[in-house]
Amino acid sequence: METSLVFIALVLYCSSATLVTCSTAAGFRMELTHVDAKRGYTAAERVQRAMATSRQRLASFADVTAPVHWNTSQYIAEYLIGTPPQRAEALIDTGSDLIWTQCSTCLQGRGSSCVKQGLPLYNASKSGTFHPVSCNDTLCLANQEHSCAKDGSCAFAAFYGAGDAAGSIGTEVFTFQNGSGTLTFGCVNDLSITEGSLDGSSGLIGLGRGPLSLVSQTRATKFSYCHTPYLRSNATTGASSHLFVGAAASLSGSSPVMSMSFVEGPKEYPFYYVPLVGITVGNTRLSIPPAVFALNKTGDGGVIVDSGSPTTALVDEAYLPLREELKRQLNDSLVPPPAGSGMDLCVALAQEKTVPSMVFHFSGGADMVLPPENYWAPVDDSTSCMVMDNSSGFSIIGNFQLQNKHMLYDLAKNQLSFQTADCSSL
Repeated sequence: METSLVFIALVLYCSSATLVTCSTAAGFRMELTHVDAKRGYTAAERVQRAMATSRQRLASFADVTAPVHWNTSQYIAEYLIGTPPQRAEALIDTGSDLIWTQCSTCLQGRGSSCVKQGLPLYNASKSGTFHPVSCNDTLCLANQEHSCAKDGSCAFAAFYGAGDAAGSIGTEVFTFQNGSGTLTFGCVNDLSITEGSLDGSSGLIGLGRGPLSLVSQTRATKFSYCHTPYLRSNATTGASSHLFVGAAASLSGSSPVMSMSFVEGPKEYPFYYVPLVGITVGNTRLSIPPAVFALNKTGDGGVIVDSGSPTTALVDEAYLPLREELKRQLNDSLVPPPAGSGMDLCVALAQEKTVPSMVFHFSGGADMVLPPENYWAPVDDSTSCMVMDNSSGFSIIGNFQLQNKHMLYDLAKNQLSFQTADCSSL
């Protein structure tokens, strides 16, 4: 089944006081495609890949000081970098902050640490607008791991569960669909990561809380996104997903708006933590203590909303009660998962209507209702399964569960708001 185009509009309002110099008042517009869009996967194959990549993402958090979320992100942006412009592609992720791309100084093959990408490597020496950042510049110091290269320029390193990245910090002109700006970014010349982590793209554009993310560099106080249904059978033909950064980010329409304050997380993490306190399945509120979802004083646990994670993963103390309640309610409708699918709970495709709705309860009274199609999907021609997983350490609310939910991140108010929406109409 052919996948629909994912379309993201970035509207960034810049001033001379920001780290970005915008060439147009309208800001940036980027067009994104899903990583599976060019590969001809069926709907069932896409669901199974989403589960597999979410599990790979969870594995990348093991024994990491500052976990990163770029290794299995869902959406790829096409843009131009440099003067004259060179084509590049990047994964988009709210769970990361640094903007970076592999550079021509990153040797590929024969023992090198770089990975294959679909486009030629960016060559800074061929651009008239690339400028290295000195190692005593505040832009260099903004990166957690930095040092001085022999020529006095800024060298950076990042250590992730999926691998390591290293290179130099510079500034360069990035050109998107309807605007351009000068951004601080990492020019990577040494990259050793899990195979397939970049999905053939050139690098990453982070939207997290860190000082070098696209949001932070433009000093935007809010952004919003709304994802159309993941599977074409549930989507409007030709529908597009959107993300807005800056003044254009707002909620509208007749659906009720729910709001909550972000949970303050460790400053070294770029994540957006939310105050999940409970879950309801059908008419049954699960007996899960709110402490199961809490972020403790040492920075462990908690729940993050992550635009880069395909699916939701709950800590065992929440996932197991959820699983048992679904088993109780579905009872005779349950069938064994297809061999090798890695799925947990499944029903016959004809029995999908027996799956109950689910509600995520957040502190302050914000309730997010998930219809069955937001957490259940076909995995072959005859079977439909739950598209959620278990995790250890902390929980993630991923994109599959946020279909047709317009999410507004208001950083000035330290608040996350959302409403049910027809994302194809935005």
